[in-house]
Amino acid sequence: MKILVIGGAGYIGSHACKALAAAGHQPVVFDNLTTGHRDFVRWGPLEVGDIRDREALLRVFEKHRPDLVMHFAALAYVGESVADPAKYYDVNVTGFATLLSAMRESGVDRIVFSSSCATYGVPDTVPIAESSAQAPINPYGYTKLVAEHMLRDYERAYGLSWAALRYFNAAGCDADGEIGESHYPETHAIPLALMSMLGQRGPFDVMGTDYPTPDGSAVRDYIHVTDLASAHVAAAEYLADDGAPVALNLGTGQGTSVLELIAAIERVSGRRMPVNHAPRRAGDPPALYAAPDKARELLGWEPVHSDMDNIISTALNWISAEQAGGAERAA
Repeated sequence: MKILVIGGAGYIGSHACKALAAAGHQPVVFDNLTTGHRDFVRWGPLEVGDIRDREALLRVFEKHRPDLVMHFAALAYVGESVADPAKYYDVNVTGFATLLSAMRESGVDRIVFSSSCATYGVPDTVPIAESSAQAPINPYGYTKLVAEHMLRDYERAYGLSWAALRYFNAAGCDADGEIGESHYPETHAIPLALMSMLGQRGPFDVMGTDYPTPDGSAVRDYIHVTDLASAHVAAAEYLADDGAPVALNLGTGQGTSVLELIAAIERVSGRRMPVNHAPRRAGDPPALYAAPDKARELLGWEPVHSDMDNIISTALNWISAEQAGGAERAA
């Protein structure tokens, strides 16, 4: 298939492009490069444009005639979404509506959508199944939930075929070191912890040690980005085989606490990490981890790269290489 990858120059989108190409598909990247990286586009052509620009989208659809769309382009900083919700609704909702409109006009009726476990908010029970109540607690989560409702409405009215993939905590980097996690600013726990360990920033903040969890720190489900990418390939092939529209959790089904994460980083690196114990962050649930059985059953997908040592080692290799490259450029 030829697949238009919206946001394919970003962290997860670029890993998906690599996986698509390895599976024999042709990715075409559409990205405005505000947070994506031009040098992450290695497996197909790049079209520079913004999802809010309908005419630009229509030109790309006409030029490349894709069979399916993968949509990764979104703003994704929870704190920023609280401080500036208008920005998030503009890109994540208005931009998505513009994309769906361009798809309809161009006759493309299949889409794999990057959703989030943020649509669940603070769950009543864990592990979290797809049937769990969706009650977001921040504008970022609301924008992802609105987009899921749009998919269902377009399915009913126009026959759109879709798969919404609700990620848990994306982590790790490409094992070959070709692409990785480069966010500015960085907000994800693992790269922040590794940067603290490497002396690139101050001590790593453990936000809360009094949660009702086995060691008192918050528990999250970390899934390797390469496993996320393989799930996108499987979802695209599922839709191409006329699979029914579906929402699926992408996680490992296992939780790792912040203190367990720190211990794993110190074990893998052989180095001590500076840590600062801080109060809980408002709105953070004690534990979030997936019930991923539906994705495994429906897509035949299995997360095979997501043991914590592999996540940490691939992320450490990428950050160390970036640090070495920066020092080389400075010299």
